Amino acid sequence: MPPVADPNRMATRRDRRPENQCMTNKTDSVHSISLSLNDMGVLNQLMHGAATGFLTLTQMVALAESPNPTMKAIVVHEYGGPEVLKYEDAPKPEPKEDQILVRVIAAGVNPVDEASRSQKYAKFFGITLPFIPGYDIAGVVEKIGAKITRFRTGDPVYAYLSLKDGGGYAEYAVATEVEAAPKPQSITFGEAAGVPVVALTAWQALIDTAKLSAGQTVLIHGGSGGVGTFAVQIAKARGAKVIATASTANQDLLKQLGADVAIDYTKQKFEDVAKDVDVVLDSVGKDTLARSYGVVKKGGFIVTLVARIDQGELDKHSIRGASLGVEPNSSQLTGKIVLRVAEEPK
Repeated sequence: MPPVADPNRMATRRDRRPENQCMTNKTDSVHSISLSLNDMGVLNQLMHGAATGFLTLTQMVALAESPNPTMKAIVVHEYGGPEVLKYEDAPKPEPKEDQILVRVIAAGVNPVDEASRSQKYAKFFGITLPFIPGYDIAGVVEKIGAKITRFRTGDPVYAYLSLKDGGGYAEYAVATEVEAAPKPQSITFGEAAGVPVVALTAWQALIDTAKLSAGQTVLIHGGSGGVGTFAVQIAKARGAKVIATASTANQDLLKQLGADVAIDYTKQKFEDVAKDVDVVLDSVGKDTLARSYGVVKKGGFIVTLVARIDQGELDKHSIRGASLGVEPNSSQLTGKIVLRVAEEPK
């Protein structure tokens, strides 16, 4: 059953299809720094200090923390495909005064993670090598910076990290208060890690950018994808009429999500069904985007997530449009999107 509209809180159900993957860190034990007795240099210093009586507690802590703490992470040292992902030791991050340190329990996998390994997009994102990818995380607050007011050690959180810094594919990651939000109690850490980027993208595209309102009609391309599953439900909860496209295998899913009209793009042209719509949300691009300009009514809006908007087409059809880049937003993850995980079909 689709969610019921609420003017302040939008309820969505999380699609559990294979596309929505997550990486999990099954080690939930508390991590601590240990001193190896095989480190003879440290051992000799400890013995010398004990013999002379000059080894203070501060010195012992400093010695125990030397060398700098490390963690396990997936690190990229060069651009390329999955083969450049290396599982290795990396420096454990230390939170700045405006950051929290999160012990990562699960990390989401999204198309943007693949893009971050591309030299073209990495330059656009501001990424420098070596780099730890991963933008969606869920975990527990391990440490807080001096200026943090919203979180405490031990809080369960989820976050969408900045494109420049990433860092999610690791045992620990840092996040600002803008990037992180309390994890919804209704879902697991693994489910939470699959939410931030797709949920924020859908909300910011439809509500913040296109200003979708009750009574309008929206065409959502890729309605069964990560962004699409959230977009369909957000639009329905907003009171809009939803037309969504998907393959034959995902037609039932579109209806379960609440789409008023489900189009099988393998059998039918969407422009034969969707005419004079108020808003188009495009996550496909190329020919699909090119054909979408013509189905938007005058004064309507088209948002694309994967291409540059064509100003010439906008002018030709007297419509508006934008290319969207999603931004971290804690308040939207906290107060706009309430998650209800759908039960598995029996």
